[in-house]
Amino acid sequence: MSKLLVAALALGMSGSLAYAAETAAGPDISALDPAVLKYVLPDKIPWQVTPGLDTAYLYGDPTKPGFYVLMYRWKPGNSSHPHYHSKDRYIMVLSGTWWVGAGTNWDPERATAPVKPGTYVTHFGRQVHYDGARMNDEAAVELVWGEGPVATTVCDGPNGEKGPGPCEDARKDGVP
Repeated sequence: MSKLLVAALALGMSGSLAYAAETAAGPDISALDPAVLKYVLPDKIPWQVTPGLDTAYLYGDPTKPGFYVLMYRWKPGNSSHPHYHSKDRYIMVLSGTWWVGAGTNWDPERATAPVKPGTYVTHFGRQVHYDGARMNDEAAVELVWGEGPVATTVCDGPNGEKGPGPCEDARKDGVP
């Protein structure tokens, strides 16, 4: 939990720190001792590019035990379908507008709420939701972290939830 708190605090301050770093005189980060810190400049982030959602694995692996950090870059007009994660996931919106909906009634253009940069969100484990970027918006970038292993289960389709579970519960409870 302390890792999560530290990550949230660091992210909350990142905007003002980035501005201060750009305006303050000092050594280039590459001049600092690599035994002290590791860094990745924005143009060197290891994005795995796909048609709708790019992913960058920054630390750890969400499919394995332990702490992980990744980034998602939602391209305009792309959204996940209703799904849930086996464990809580923690999110900070870094840029763009990220749109989030709850329940099994997938309607990304009319039933999602806007989440602006700097906003911190917790997606609770086993709660059905969907998210992405709307058609006429810019890309939305979010930082996601948590404890693995975490599994994602979609509600519908060939790989959808089989049998009873959160998706079926959401439908029965009338969650849109």
